[in-house]
Amino acid sequence: MVDAQLEQLAADVGRALKRAGLCLVSAESCTGGWVAEAVTAIAGSSDWFERGFVTYSNAAKREVLGVSAATLNQYGAVSEETAREMALGSLKHSRAQISVAVTGVAGPGGGSADKPVGTVCFAWAKNDAALRSERHWLEGDRTEVRRQSVVIALRGILSLSTQEATAVA
Repeated sequence: MVDAQLEQLAADVGRALKRAGLCLVSAESCTGGWVAEAVTAIAGSSDWFERGFVTYSNAAKREVLGVSAATLNQYGAVSEETAREMALGSLKHSRAQISVAVTGVAGPGGGSADKPVGTVCFAWAKNDAALRSERHWLEGDRTEVRRQSVVIALRGILSLSTQEATAVA
């Protein structure tokens, strides 16, 4: 079930994408499809949401999105590098023009000294020209970390969908 804030944010994303003539694809790990659920809760989302990939395991990230084994070995699944490859891979394996990727440690276990519970990495890509990534350290239980991740993902899509395409390294 989508709450009022997520529903409003997803509706805003939909209006922006439709206005820009863009279609969205999501690549999700720790959110388990929650971004896709939030946007598809909006009536008419088929006009601007193309598909979503839930790639929870490293094998799925490699096989479905083309994330390189070298990236996963060097940086791990929870990294901006992996999120970037997920975002680019989802664009490559869809008909969308804009993507979001989310990978992280939602908890309660699975964290480490380098990547404690609440570490979540995001990437947004648009038309192979714009690529942006961020790392956040979120507080709360598993559900709250995941929910905050969806909010951040949607806000990033909204921001990118209203910008001119520019390359960002």
